[in-house]
Amino acid sequence: MALPFGQHLLLISFFGFFAYSSFVRGQKNNTLIFTKENTIRNCSCSADIRDCDYNLANLMCTCKTVLPYTIEQASYDSDLTIWFTDTTALGLLLNFTLVRDLKLSLCSSTILPTEYLAIWGLKRLRINTEVKDQFPEQSLLIHSSGDSDFKEDKPKWPTDRQTFLYVSFLDTALFNGESSLKSYSIENVASVTNNFPYLSYFKMFSIPSNKSYIVTFIY
Repeated sequence: MALPFGQHLLLISFFGFFAYSSFVRGQKNNTLIFTKENTIRNCSCSADIRDCDYNLANLMCTCKTVLPYTIEQASYDSDLTIWFTDTTALGLLLNFTLVRDLKLSLCSSTILPTEYLAIWGLKRLRINTEVKDQFPEQSLLIHSSGDSDFKEDKPKWPTDRQTFLYVSFLDTALFNGESSLKSYSIENVASVTNNFPYLSYFKMFSIPSNKSYIVTFIY
């Protein structure tokens, strides 16, 4: 028995709404953080935003102004993008953050000095720079997806049950675009502070001392 036309429309509307709701729930928003006019904006974006387009980010993403202490040593489940203009801002937003997939965009033509920033659990890095040189956009795979530490749905802070702690040190001078993005890793590092004394600021942070590290330098 055929349904009346009105009931057909009702069913189509119902299933259409259900499919749309399922699609929206299945979308994974990315996190965008940037500094603008002495404020920090934390945004949740359902689509990629053109690098350093602050107006578009405020228009297309759900953004809020946050205080600096709320993002120190933060942990991100989603992909993280950071727009910055100097190493001070980048250090504030990134240093000792836990994130697996990271994109960093330098939104100025400033030449950056060599400073090292620490990142926990980094798997993939993408960088973009406004410095017009040979390497404006680059990407780097730090650890393969087959590593057991990255099989979890969400990144987690190091615990006693983990054998290795992944820590990457990023040289901020890489944004000057003078060479291609590179990295090298050292396994079974018993103590970061003893093996790399020039990373003295590492001593300021409370980290497990009974673990072995896989240390990656990105330059």
